[in-house]
Amino acid sequence: MNHFAEIAAHLAEEHLDAVLLTGEANRFYASGFHSTGGDGVALVSRNGSYYFTDSRYIEAAEAQVEDAAIGMTDRERPYSAWINEAISLSGIKTLGFEDDTMTVAEFRMYEKKLNCQMVPASDFLHRLRRVKDAEEVERLIGAQRIAEGALEQILKEIRVGMTEKEIAARLQYLMLAGGAEKMSFDPIVASGPNGSMPHAVPTERRIQDGDFITMDFGCVYRGYCSDMTRTVAMGGVSEEMDRVYHTVLQAQLAGIAAARAGVTGREVDAAARRVIEEAGYGSCFGHSFGHGVGVEIHEQPNASPVNENALPCGAVISAEPGIYLPGKFGVRIEDVILLTEDGCRDITRSPKELVVL
Repeated sequence: MNHFAEIAAHLAEEHLDAVLLTGEANRFYASGFHSTGGDGVALVSRNGSYYFTDSRYIEAAEAQVEDAAIGMTDRERPYSAWINEAISLSGIKTLGFEDDTMTVAEFRMYEKKLNCQMVPASDFLHRLRRVKDAEEVERLIGAQRIAEGALEQILKEIRVGMTEKEIAARLQYLMLAGGAEKMSFDPIVASGPNGSMPHAVPTERRIQDGDFITMDFGCVYRGYCSDMTRTVAMGGVSEEMDRVYHTVLQAQLAGIAAARAGVTGREVDAAARRVIEEAGYGSCFGHSFGHGVGVEIHEQPNASPVNENALPCGAVISAEPGIYLPGKFGVRIEDVILLTEDGCRDITRSPKELVVL
């Protein structure tokens, strides 16, 4: 899988002759080949595509990168020399670059050495990545299934006395054993009062009877991320805990019901937020309803109060409202949904009814 042709097809309307991809995420999106950090460069032009890397990755790149000319960099022939050769061969005068990831030092170096004009192009690339094709959706679903399998198993193992760190470590092991390449992000496991922090870091705190336990985790499968959150109870719940849990669940269902191509991110967020506000917890839901998921765990588009742009068909976003009560507990429930013309498809299968361990 690669997206060289799709990127090239949109260059003219962006008034670009080519685009230079130095960031890890867009380089993978274009080529379908993963190398870490800055260990590779892809260049997509109207007249052909190129992939340059060093001796550590060249054999793998030659075997895996299709529809592009491959070149190996070394001390005598650095990236700038290969790029200038491509510029000459493809007649490139205007070259887009990733202005949101390229450092100032890198930009100054390329601007000095490359024989063309460099113009910002990150927005263009983000717009392309918003809409997932069938193979991308298949990979996203594969990543979700691995995470769901880990959840199913960890729910059989959590006991009073386990620490948040132990649960987080076990989740990571289960996802890797289930076929994940790596984690989408460091897992969040927050119990009891720690649950009021949406992005809590797992601690040595031990699970106690009467705790809510929020687990937010995901993995990467064939380059694409999963993301899910479930909040479960240990031993039992109070009336307030039950009320908050089911308020969050109803808010999530309301947001999912409102989600479809053509509505704004703000409208989707508002549908969920309204449920929480009407229950009296409006001040306890500070983050957005959802964010795009794909090659990166956070990408466009967002279902947030400030996004007044229409969500495109084929976008994949998280659905994750929450209520957080400082000093008490927190609840978040998260699925991932695929937007369609007439609604959305929830690609997360794990049950959402309150689980009491």
